[in-house]
Amino acid sequence: MLDPKLLRSDIDSVAQALVKKGYRLDVERFNELEAARRRLQSETEQLQGQRKQQAAKIGQAAKAGEDIAPLKAEGERIKQSLESLAGEFRTVQAQLDELLMGVPNVPDSSVPAGETEDDNVLVRTWGEPTTLDFTPKDHVDLGARDGLLDFETAARITGSRFAVMRGPMARLHRALTQFMLDVQTQEHGYQEVYVPYLVNADSLRGTGQLPKFEADLFKIPGENDFYLIPTAEVPVTNIGRDQIIDAAALPLKFTSHTPCFRSEAGSYGKDTRGMIRQHQFEKVELVQMVEPTRSMEALEELTGHAEAILQKLGLPYRVVVLCGGDLGFSATKTYDLEVWLPGQQKYREISSCSNMGDFQARRMQARWRNPETGKPELLHTLNGSGLAVGRTLVAILENYQTAEGRIRVPEALQPYMGGVSEI
Repeated sequence: MLDPKLLRSDIDSVAQALVKKGYRLDVERFNELEAARRRLQSETEQLQGQRKQQAAKIGQAAKAGEDIAPLKAEGERIKQSLESLAGEFRTVQAQLDELLMGVPNVPDSSVPAGETEDDNVLVRTWGEPTTLDFTPKDHVDLGARDGLLDFETAARITGSRFAVMRGPMARLHRALTQFMLDVQTQEHGYQEVYVPYLVNADSLRGTGQLPKFEADLFKIPGENDFYLIPTAEVPVTNIGRDQIIDAAALPLKFTSHTPCFRSEAGSYGKDTRGMIRQHQFEKVELVQMVEPTRSMEALEELTGHAEAILQKLGLPYRVVVLCGGDLGFSATKTYDLEVWLPGQQKYREISSCSNMGDFQARRMQARWRNPETGKPELLHTLNGSGLAVGRTLVAILENYQTAEGRIRVPEALQPYMGGVSEI
């Protein structure tokens, strides 16, 4: 959530900055609600002063033996007026909160202008797109051999956008997960955490999925409404909710392997073939919580940690910085890693690495104690996929395929595959 003080002091600049995201801030509505809030607060303070004076008068009159009934009646009137104002104030504040919860984060000044992913800006590339001396197959056709990657059975079990993996395919998927976790914990200093796959609404509001993106979530109704996590970002980042972290403990760096569940609302007819866009998939997530002055430096670092996985696997990729129109709701700046897929002859997203600034921390009240002031201040939060396991599996199938339809196992994964070099 944006700082209400910033909106009160310079709302026009905020509104102009949000235009880069394609968002129109309702300045008139905010100013209307803010004026009502200030009026009610002022009236409340005046009445509180009157109540204090009235209490003093009652005390003086009682001591003098005077009739205090009229004074008590006036005190009761003031009390009722205060209760009425409190109700009005709560209504206005709730409307303000609802408005603010729907306002996206302001993009960083370094974010390029643009409306769609076509306007994202190339930052760098690693490796050359894989060239094969035969017509490459996509991962669906490659996985069809021996039913190792089976979408028809998954559709019969559940429905579309699910997959069943068998034998060496399932083992390769598991090997990727373990490999990613080992790299991040052993080489990059992340602490592995195991987190719930169900979260409450407060957690989703904290990271920005609620209230705006409820249609993208799978809700489990019951005595306590839970949601299946759309990404480990939600439970892992909420580790910092309502906490004050000692400066000596920063940065907090967590990694977690979880399934992810998404309804893919609004994606009808998009990427229906294969594993690119599934209702259930797995990721190894990277989350950092840092001092505000370090967050842009941390974004570069975290992005490099995700890139390291692709480099160790020998998968060609490129890094793009997202333009304002393609930037996520909570992010102030995002890099996408896009891996080369020979079967599609294009780069496809495999990781998004984002700096959220204090946007999520304000919603969660995730804070650190500044040793210079001794006071709690909001943290900055960052997250990124390190990587999406299913999409990495797709990239290996397509980049390491042979003319006979077999798959060479990247050298970095062979120890996790019991020495198997080809499947």
